[in-house]
Amino acid sequence: MLEDNVAAIETHNLRKVFGDKVAVEDLTLTVKRGEVFGFLGPNGAGKTTSVKMLLALTAPSSGEGSLFGVPIGDPAVRSRVGFLPEHFRFHDWLEASEFLYLHADLYHIPHEISDGRIANLLELVGLTPHAHKKLHNFSKGMLQRIGLAQALLNEPDLVILDEPTSGLDPVGRRLVRDIIRDLRERGTTVFLNSHLLSEVEITCDRVAFIKHGKVVLISSLETLVEGEVSLEVRARNLRPEVIEGLAHWSKNVRADQEHLSLTLESEADLPVINRYLVEQGVDVYTFHPQHISLEDLFIQIVGTDGGL
Repeated sequence: MLEDNVAAIETHNLRKVFGDKVAVEDLTLTVKRGEVFGFLGPNGAGKTTSVKMLLALTAPSSGEGSLFGVPIGDPAVRSRVGFLPEHFRFHDWLEASEFLYLHADLYHIPHEISDGRIANLLELVGLTPHAHKKLHNFSKGMLQRIGLAQALLNEPDLVILDEPTSGLDPVGRRLVRDIIRDLRERGTTVFLNSHLLSEVEITCDRVAFIKHGKVVLISSLETLVEGEVSLEVRARNLRPEVIEGLAHWSKNVRADQEHLSLTLESEADLPVINRYLVEQGVDVYTFHPQHISLEDLFIQIVGTDGGL
């Protein structure tokens, strides 16, 4: 029985070294029960190695971690985790239903339970018509869907999804989003690693940014995307002293002839800046504020040295 008052995932200074290469420098984070948690970082940042440590597929060089208050690697708690890897290698000689029955047997799920559960999961991921098709005839998107069904087979308390929408079309991505929302409503914790930032922005409650093997920021998504505001202004009479005065509200002011752009910490500064410009004799033609996207924030936080 899992305790309700403990975090789904908690790690302290998890570190992984391969020879002279530091794959993960410091994985320190807490994932609350029932939340959808995004894990973001550029290629080579240590995301995959971090996931493998959480699943006890590779042992940390130092540090400690737990799932639902139980040390990582404990067989009992691992049975409550569902996992969809990014680079899956399924038994492609099996039919879709056979593949799920194999994993149900590995979980020791009785057939009188797995029969109904497998039928429901095939329906959930839209593969009921393909239940008896061999996996080697599946497209990448169909394999992604059967992998998701496999990850949910044991009705897990924690689901770790590594790039779950990478092979899916827009309809498939919407299906995965809907499944994740249903899991959240049921109280299931979802740990999501995805390079599709638009998907993360729609789906996640909180996100962690990892860079050079170290978690550099953890924040609620609402705070991130509703905090900073970018402001684009088209105006005349933008004198140097007026532009310098904008530094009071923004550390990132860019001006080019009649175009002005700046980043604000709060939208509460917008009317103040508008009044300031008018009082300084600036002719304001357009004043266009916009909340900064997760993609822009990603670049600000982890830089441009590599893609997701």
